[in-house]
Parts: sequence; C-alpha cells; structure tokens
Amino acid sequence: MNFSSKEDIESSIDSVFAAVTDFDSFERAALRRGAEVQRVDDLPEPGVGMRWEVGFTLRGKERELALDMTEYDAPQKLVLTGVSQGLEGTMAIELVAMSRTRTRMTSDITLSATTLSARLLLQSMKLGRATLNKRFHLRMAEIATEVEERARHIG
Repeated sequence: MNFSSKEDIESSIDSVFAAVTDFDSFERAALRRGAEVQRVDDLPEPGVGMRWEVGFTLRGKERELALDMTEYDAPQKLVLTGVSQGLEGTMAIELVAMSRTRTRMTSDITLSATTLSARLLLQSMKLGRATLNKRFHLRMAEIATEVEERARHIG
C-alpha cells in the first residue's frame, strides 16, 4: 500500500532540510499525540544508523515500532524504515530546490505485510483508502506548514 504527497514550501532547501531533520521536535510532537518515543542510538549527528523505538495505540491495540534511518543524503533525501508486528514500512522524503526560496517536498510511504494478521490490517486499510489518503494529504500539508515556519526561524 502506497501513499504519496507533494508540498511546496516557501524556503530554501537547506532551511527545509534542517527543519525536516529536527528530530527532537518530531519526537515531542509524537509524545503530544500520545506515543512513547525513545531514541536508542548514540550517534552525535543525524545520519544513517539513527534508531527509535516507538509505542502507540492503533485501532485499540498497543503497537511497537522500530524505526531506522536507512538513507541520509543532505539536503536532498532521507529514508526511514520501520517494522511493527508483521508490518514493514518505508517513508522517503525528497527535497528539490525549485528556486533559492522555494522547495518541493515529496513524501512517499510504502507499507507491506509479512504476517496474515498484518495482511488483514492492510486489506481493511485498503477498503478505507480514500479516507486514509485524504487524512495523509491533510497531515502532510500541516507538516509542510510547520516545516515552513521552522525553516523561517532556522534560515
């Protein structure tokens, strides 16, 4: 199952990348939404090998997610890979400089199942795909707005 979104942000690619890789703020946002987030690597700077353990509730069940940074190419791309109880997912964020003060952010999420129960979950998600797609696009637009605000303060 795939989700994809493109958002244009009024800021330079370097400022947008700095805002997108402000992992502390994303960790705080997840905590505010009720998730438990713990960074478990000891890297001094952002890069491949960063790792988080996340606990959250989805459809009334407690879930655990192991999230790894698998690609980090500043300031163009970062890829996070996650595994959670039979589900595997990848989120890729790519940035393209449209001009010195405008950046296009493309976000792609791919989910796949490795167990029967995860396949059933994905199948039920596919039935509500239109609603999920709409929610994904709205959330990515919110994130783009937040990134634009952070980029203004960083850049």
